[in-house]
Amino acid sequence: MLKVKKLTKTFQSGDGRVTALNEVSFNIDEGRFVSVIGKSGSGKTTLLSILGTLEKPTSGTITVDNRELTGLTAKEMVAYRCKQIGFVFQGYNLVPNLTALENVMLPMEFAGVPAKQRIMRAKELLDQVGLVGDKIQRKPGRLSGGEQQRIAIARALANQPKFILADEPTGNLDSETGKKIFDLLHDLSKSQNTTVIVVTHDLSIAGKTDQTFKLEDGKLL
Repeated sequence: MLKVKKLTKTFQSGDGRVTALNEVSFNIDEGRFVSVIGKSGSGKTTLLSILGTLEKPTSGTITVDNRELTGLTAKEMVAYRCKQIGFVFQGYNLVPNLTALENVMLPMEFAGVPAKQRIMRAKELLDQVGLVGDKIQRKPGRLSGGEQQRIAIARALANQPKFILADEPTGNLDSETGKKIFDLLHDLSKSQNTTVIVVTHDLSIAGKTDQTFKLEDGKLL
């Protein structure tokens, strides 16, 4: 279970102090598909960054299966991120000079997975997200946006993470492709018991998730 308690993030901006998150608290059970909605500047991306240990909160705690994350050292956070977190970004963030297969293999290389296992698992994941045939040997520039996002999802799953954190994963896609990506994430959360947290502006997506959190001016409504 993920437990977030009184999470607060402030930072200096110009002459004033900005509160990006204001004592946000919630619990999420394992294997849930959760959406976080809110206007631009409401704190959604900041929350996702802190949950993914990319940023540290000013105060508050994040606990995963009784392990408190906010007290981890920088080295421990890197190790935790590598093994427990899969990120999916709106802009895909694929390495342009690597093939689809190589992009999915990359996080496993960082995790020290042997080469043969990396290739086998990457092929299985690409098959699972519906990218097959010669497309797995193509570089991102020769694939559609929806196909690139499928690669990004397969890459996020590479190290069998506990969480997938997705920041506007359908934002650059047409509505039909976006629905397919949403359905794929939903199916993966159930089939692999992976907790998926999606930041989105799309209310039609939010209405189909297990839980929906709304942020407004850094507060959870």
